[in-house]
Amino acid sequence: MTLKAVLTVQPTTPFAGQRPGTSGLRKKVTVFAQSGYLENFVQALFDVLPAVQASPQGQTLVLGGDGRFHNRVAVQTILRMAAANGVARVLVGQDGLLSTPAASAVIRKRGALGGIILSASHNPGGPDGDFGIKYNIANGGPAPEKVTEAIFARTQTLSTYKIMSGTPDVDLSRLGESWLGEMVVQVIDPVDDHAELMQQLFDFDAMRAWFQAGHRMRYDAMGAVGGPYARRVLEGLLGAPVGTVVNGEPLEDFGGHHPDPNPVHAAELMAAMSGAAAPDFGAASDGDADRNMILGRDFAVTPSDSLAILAANATLVPGYRAGLAGVARSMPTSQAVDVVAKALGVAAFETPTGWKFFGNLLDAGQATLCGEESYGTSSNHVREKDGLWAVLFWLNLQAVTGKSVEDLVRAHWARFGRHVYSRHDWEGVAVAKADQLMAALRAKLPSLAGQTLAPGLTVRLADDFAYTDPIDGSVSTGQGVRLLFESGARLVFRLSGTGTEGATLRVYLERFEPDPARHDVPVQDALADLITLADVLADIRHLTGLPGPTVVT
Repeated sequence: MTLKAVLTVQPTTPFAGQRPGTSGLRKKVTVFAQSGYLENFVQALFDVLPAVQASPQGQTLVLGGDGRFHNRVAVQTILRMAAANGVARVLVGQDGLLSTPAASAVIRKRGALGGIILSASHNPGGPDGDFGIKYNIANGGPAPEKVTEAIFARTQTLSTYKIMSGTPDVDLSRLGESWLGEMVVQVIDPVDDHAELMQQLFDFDAMRAWFQAGHRMRYDAMGAVGGPYARRVLEGLLGAPVGTVVNGEPLEDFGGHHPDPNPVHAAELMAAMSGAAAPDFGAASDGDADRNMILGRDFAVTPSDSLAILAANATLVPGYRAGLAGVARSMPTSQAVDVVAKALGVAAFETPTGWKFFGNLLDAGQATLCGEESYGTSSNHVREKDGLWAVLFWLNLQAVTGKSVEDLVRAHWARFGRHVYSRHDWEGVAVAKADQLMAALRAKLPSLAGQTLAPGLTVRLADDFAYTDPIDGSVSTGQGVRLLFESGARLVFRLSGTGTEGATLRVYLERFEPDPARHDVPVQDALADLITLADVLADIRHLTGLPGPTVVT
C-alpha cells in the first residue's frame, strides 16, 4: 500500500535546552507536545548526520520506543519526517514498540545506519510524566558526544523542518510493508531478533530443565515494554508457568508504576520475594527494558555485585565459554569487578556514566562485559544495557550450578571479599544549589589529598574524574568528584543527567570488607561513617534544604 504524501517545509524557531543528557533528550510530555519541539530535534539529527556519520538519504533506520504516553504520536511524526528527508526504509516495531536492547540488536543485525529510540527509560510515564528521544549509531550504541553536541548546536539555528503531509497515520498494528511517499515502512515483530540472539548466548535446555524441576520465578515488567520479551522467552521458549511474568502489558502510564527496578520502586516484587513460600528467583526490568534488578528469596543483589559475579562465572554460559577480553564499569560503580578482572588476568576499564562510553571498547574487542551501578548490565552482544539478558545470565548460572541467587553471591564474597556499596539520591534539588554544591566540592579537591577526614579515612586521591578514551583519544572531563581512601573506601559525588525536574545529586559510598564475619552487617551501618562524612564535606542538607536522601539503594 502506498500512502501519497506531499513534502512540506515548515517554518520553525529554536527551542532552548535541547542538549541531550546522559542518554538522549528527556523532558516532560508537555514539553515534547509543543508544536515543533520534537520536529526540531529530529530535523537537527537528519541535518547533522551527513557530517558526523552518513547522509540518511537512501539508508535504513530503525524506530521504536517503550510505549509510554506520546510514543504513538511521536512515531508517526518521525516516520513522516524520515520520508521527507530521503530515508529509504524504516524498520519500526509493531505498535511502535521496541525495547532499547532490541533496537540495538535490530540495528546490528539488519545493517541499519542507526535508530531512533523513544524512551525516558526508568522515568515515570503518562500525560504528566516524562518522554525522551535518542539516536543510536550503526554499531547499535548510543550516539557519542560529538554527535549529540552537533545535534544540539543545530537545534539552536534551525529555521525550517521537512515533513510529509496529507496522509493518514501508518498502520503499525500489522506486520509487513507499506509505502510513505518514496519510503518503505516495514513493521517488524519487536521481539524476534532479540529472542533469537538470546538463544545463541544461553543454555536454553538447562534453563528449561530448571523450570521443569519445579523451580519458580517472578519477573516484574512494571507495566513496561519488557513484558512481551519476558513472556516470549520465559513463558514461551523456556516453559515457565503462565503468570511468571507479572505487569507484563506495556501501558502508556506503566499502570501507575514508576518503572525503575530498584528496591524502592519495585516494592511489590520485593514483598513477593519475601518468606519461605516466595519464588526461587525474582527479577524486574524498567521502562525500556534495558535495566534489571536481581533478587533471591529475601535477598537483593546490588548491580555492582551482579556485574562482578557474572564476570567471575562467565565461562559457565555458552556465549562466554571462551572467556572475557576485558570488563568495563562506569566510574561510580563499585570496584568489585576490578578485583575479578585482576584474578582473571584481564583488563578492567573505568569510564564516565553513560553507556555510550562503552561502545568503543566493545567495538575494539577490549571489553566483553560492561555494567553500571544504576541497574544496567550487558555484553558485546549489543551496544546497550540489556535487562532480559542479565536475567537470563543469572537464570543460566542457577540452572548449571544448582545454586540459589544467595548461594552464588555468598560464594563470591567468600572468594573475593564484599564491596559494601550504596547510592543516596537527593532528588528535586534546585539546579543553582546543586551547581553550587558541586563547585564548592571541586574547590576543596586540591587540599584534600593526604588528609585524614575521619578515623580510618585518609584520602589517597581526590579528583574530578576525567576520561581519555583508549580507542579514539576523545576526552571527557568534569564527570564527578571522587575521594579514594587508603583503606580502599570511596566517596563519589555527581549530578544525574537523566532527570527532568530540578537536579538529582547522587552520592556513592563504598567500603571493602574482606572479613566474612562482617558480610551481614547492614549496609547503611557498615557505611555510617562515610555517610556522615559525605554530608559534612559537601554540606548537603544545608545546600539542598532536604532532611535526607529521597532514595537509598
